Amino acid sequence: MTELHSQSGTLFYEESGSGRPLILIHGFPLSGAIWSHQLAGLSGRFRVIAPDLRGFGRSTPSDLPYSMDLYADDTIMLMDHLGIDKAAVCGMSMGGYVLLNLLERYPERVDAACFMVTKAGADDAEGRGRRTALAEEVLKSGAGVAADAFSRILFAPASLAKNPEMAAHLHGAMAEAAPAGLASALLAMRDRPDYTNKLGEFTVRSLVIGAEEDMSIAVEESRKLAAGLRDATLCMIPDAGHMVMMEQPEAVNLALVQFLERI
Repeated sequence: MTELHSQSGTLFYEESGSGRPLILIHGFPLSGAIWSHQLAGLSGRFRVIAPDLRGFGRSTPSDLPYSMDLYADDTIMLMDHLGIDKAAVCGMSMGGYVLLNLLERYPERVDAACFMVTKAGADDAEGRGRRTALAEEVLKSGAGVAADAFSRILFAPASLAKNPEMAAHLHGAMAEAAPAGLASALLAMRDRPDYTNKLGEFTVRSLVIGAEEDMSIAVEESRKLAAGLRDATLCMIPDAGHMVMMEQPEAVNLALVQFLERI
């Protein structure tokens, strides 16, 4: 793992392969470690980069106000550090919210977009309340609260039955996250804008990957996202839940390769 030092903290990232850059942005409350199958499976074709977002994994939390702007700015800072002018960017769940921010504020830096198990809409009032309450509980009781809450909805039942160790390992990793980083991310997601009516403004070619057994993001959200984007291909992967990149890595890697090589 490599690190990038800045005045506001340290960002850690994994990098593998060479050629066209592909940046993989993880979701909440995860880290770049979720992309191990993609780092291994795609590095023969692409320069694959998987950062830990600020306050996740090994990246340090910051006193700066958290927002999708901040995560997007960090991504651009990493690209600049690596000498990357343009990259294909894949955002999973919360990472998809970061990708939408990148397309709005830095469209010239993204030459292909992949949205994975994510959505364009903002939280409703009930959802915002849940984010606030969970953030307060995480600060009070620790990251295990978030790990417990999300573990129940991350995997398809068949994946849990087939590989319970995968879920146990991920729960342990989530429980070790920095509470301050998790709480700040929850509030950043709570306050993110709604992009539903802006999707048609994005001209970049896009891939939307959904999972047919996703219990975290409703399946129809992937279809709505693909329909709203100007130039998007929809790929629904069966027998997978929210952690589709871990549950069905071969299918995810194939979808990414076919999409990127087509454009």
